[in-house]
Amino acid sequence: MKKIEERLARLEELAERIKENDLPLEDAVAVFEEGIKLAKGLERDLARIEGKVELLMNQPESEEEKPELGLFDDDSGA
Repeated sequence: MKKIEERLARLEELAERIKENDLPLEDAVAVFEEGIKLAKGLERDLARIEGKVELLMNQPESEEEKPELGLFDDDSGA
């Protein structure tokens, strides 16, 4: 799998290519299809990275601390 930066650069190339007025319809559809696949893959990767960052941000600083999951408010009355 290519790096995110490489795939993003390819997506930008495809975006520029599809703007070409002389691009045949079949080629435009192929470019569009490749772009959609890249965009969806990048979206999944970014969501995965975002999840990792959230986990890291909620990690306790010491072993005694528990991570805050934000599932329940302190005022829940339970």
